[in-house]
Amino acid sequence: MFGVPLLRSLVLWLACLLVAGCAWTPNSPHPDYDPSKPHHRPEGFVNRYGSAAGTGSLLRWQWERLREGLPKPPAAPITGVAADLALIRAPGSAPAVTWVGHATVLIQVDGVNLLTDPHWGERASPFSFAGPRRHQPPGIPFDALPPIHAVLISHNHWDHLDEKTAQRLMDRHPGIRFYVPLGVQHWFRAHIRGVRLDGPGQNVFALDWDHTARIEGASAPLTLHFLAVQHWSARMPWDRQQTLWGSWAVLHPRLRFWFSGDLGYSKDTQDIGRRLGDIDLAAIAIGAYQPRWFMKASHIDPAEAVQVMRDVRARSALAIHWGTFEGLSDESLDQPPVDLRQAIESQPQRPDFRVLRHGQTWRLD
Repeated sequence: MFGVPLLRSLVLWLACLLVAGCAWTPNSPHPDYDPSKPHHRPEGFVNRYGSAAGTGSLLRWQWERLREGLPKPPAAPITGVAADLALIRAPGSAPAVTWVGHATVLIQVDGVNLLTDPHWGERASPFSFAGPRRHQPPGIPFDALPPIHAVLISHNHWDHLDEKTAQRLMDRHPGIRFYVPLGVQHWFRAHIRGVRLDGPGQNVFALDWDHTARIEGASAPLTLHFLAVQHWSARMPWDRQQTLWGSWAVLHPRLRFWFSGDLGYSKDTQDIGRRLGDIDLAAIAIGAYQPRWFMKASHIDPAEAVQVMRDVRARSALAIHWGTFEGLSDESLDQPPVDLRQAIESQPQRPDFRVLRHGQTWRLD
């Protein structure tokens, strides 16, 4: 249907859109600009400790990966497991987490079911015919989900915020609440039916860094913390940095959980460790890190993921953001767990950093 030159041009454009963004300066301050906050700028948000990767080397990266035929296919098949739906529907008193795929995790604690960056789409792309395609089906079929009470969005990139999934969740889960980075609430109002941004029935809540929200559990409330990490935002070439990005902590007497979202390594994770204290379980991204010269500022590699686990003072960690969508970066889909294993084995005391299969549940007894 498409010739090779056209496909290559499309790949380059998609990479600009989905991975590196495009430089653009708005004519007026974005609507959530607060001059009293250091990470706010009239033209958009900025990181606390440095800038994420720019666009100067994008063409070099795309040319290199096309020339070298990257990424290579997986060395071995990636296979999921059949989700334990009986456990998911009735998790009991012990908290449980299930890896659905990529950055989507189902967290179940004290009668509350939360999803991080839910994505049940076939592509992480604005197009149905091009862009990163799903390699592994979601670990839980959408129609088999338990009632979802809350959704945590880390940032607005296409592999973390899927419009069709958000609409399906809004339509099928009465009372659901979306907690989003500052600025993303405007996208919800423009694209998702049934959104209420204020008043009775509010179901989309926008948080700035270091702000909190609360969800009532069966025995005790869950406190949500939106926390800074180093990354960036954009859905289209003209909205770079117009919405915030970050990580989420879910704190409850039975579970202290941290979700990394996407991040480059920075002092932010040390700040999180000092702010929150000990964490029971951290879901940390381990994929989309090659080539390092291009990805380092915005995506950690597995060795850095082990350091992040230490920084946030996590007792255990769950590997996410790998093996799900094709072509996000240059490493093979199955390479992140291999590199993570090497990083773990190099430690004097091996951390409890686990790689689950798509659909697998970790019950935190």
